[in-house]
Amino acid sequence: MLTLASRRSMASLAMSLMFILPGCLDIIDEARGYEDWEDWDSDFYLIDPMGHEDPRDFIVADPIQNQTWGNATWTVFGNEHGGNCCEHYLAATKEGWILNFGGEYPTWSEDRGLTWQEYRPSIFSQIGCMEPKPTVPGQEGLGEGSIVQATNGDLISMGWFPYPSTSGADQFYAFFYDSEDAEWSWCFNRTPEPFYDRSWQVEVVGPINGGLYGNGPWASLVISNFWHQVQNVGGQISTDGLNYDYFGFPDRDESLDVMEVDLNPESLGAEWDFTKPHKEMRAFPVPSGGLYFPSYFLDGSDAYLDTSLNWWTGVNMNGSSLPSQYCSFDSSTALHCVTAGQTSLVHMMSWDGGETWENMTYNISEKATEIEEWEFHSSGVHDLFVLNIRFQSADGPDVDVAYHVRGFSESLEPDMLTYLGQGDLDSTSGAGNDIRFDFASMGILPDGGSFIAYHDSTDPDPLFGVEMLLPQSYQLFSI
Repeated sequence: MLTLASRRSMASLAMSLMFILPGCLDIIDEARGYEDWEDWDSDFYLIDPMGHEDPRDFIVADPIQNQTWGNATWTVFGNEHGGNCCEHYLAATKEGWILNFGGEYPTWSEDRGLTWQEYRPSIFSQIGCMEPKPTVPGQEGLGEGSIVQATNGDLISMGWFPYPSTSGADQFYAFFYDSEDAEWSWCFNRTPEPFYDRSWQVEVVGPINGGLYGNGPWASLVISNFWHQVQNVGGQISTDGLNYDYFGFPDRDESLDVMEVDLNPESLGAEWDFTKPHKEMRAFPVPSGGLYFPSYFLDGSDAYLDTSLNWWTGVNMNGSSLPSQYCSFDSSTALHCVTAGQTSLVHMMSWDGGETWENMTYNISEKATEIEEWEFHSSGVHDLFVLNIRFQSADGPDVDVAYHVRGFSESLEPDMLTYLGQGDLDSTSGAGNDIRFDFASMGILPDGGSFIAYHDSTDPDPLFGVEMLLPQSYQLFSI
């Protein structure tokens, strides 16, 4: 495993071989002989030049200057690869799988999208699971779910099937992949409320000694849009990935005892590049154990769930709260946080558990009237941070973009801007809208390639693209 120092050294070397950050253009042009960035792609290679059915060229540009460089190849997929009418729920694994649980069942590719598999229960019951399999005839296509890899390699996922039965009640199914046995299993879990909505899911780092909730190497915590963001009535928790129980959350104005949480790990394994949940979980796994909810309480203080599944007011080791609800670690030990405004986002990064921060502001007010959706991921192995933004353009349509920050350990300035798709469709999140794009979703593969959801006029439903043109320097890394 590369140390942080060696990662920084290699990132510096990679950046010297690639293109360096805006603000240093004169130095680069003089050193490399670039003229109008015409040969920007000479430091890239096509990772998989054959076999994909739908490769497309996306425009790439300077992220600071008003300058287009050319095209980069991405291969594109639709809702037949795990999505539904309105969204994809994407994630990656340390083994290189692309995961998608935007639709009814967990779907994945082990070869960068050349082939796809789906786990669909073929039996009507399973030991300990007394209800029928999820899909009811006539109700196909209504399911949606969440999925993420735990630090030990297991896949924890949850499917929600709204009103698929004659009883009119939601059905809530756990889908679990045991990495040691390399086997999928599933189990029915009925929710205590009639309406749940899309789930968000995260690992509580163990070992867990959860009392009535059980023990295990981790716990899987699931919340929903409706329960957590609207009513704050709690979530579902499991210590085996299959059997979930109701799990209460503290009130937003509650005063809990304070716990100092160690958010400054000395080192982390490569698996920590794949544990980040979707940002709407608004929590992140803690390497020393437990789960952290930044800015959970009304007064801006943080919540912390420990390995015994007890709630605390969390602070870092200097007694401070974190600056955003949206934070995560990667394998470099960097703690990344992002905040969003009307037409700007701020990326904050800390190397000391939140005591000090570096900042980078993305102000797109000249292009956008509103930021509609956004998401971020980072790869410590590749010293890579990617920010995906979907914004309402001043000209009318929504535009999907991705900012790449290669070498974040040296600078938080982005070095490339990619326009995903055609940027020619105006869509809105939420039920009842004719053209829907409900949330941003993305991941980064072990080879450093991103995959990101977007939407344009080439398909009635949201798409996602997988990056095929990667920096030559990424081949230096052994993962």
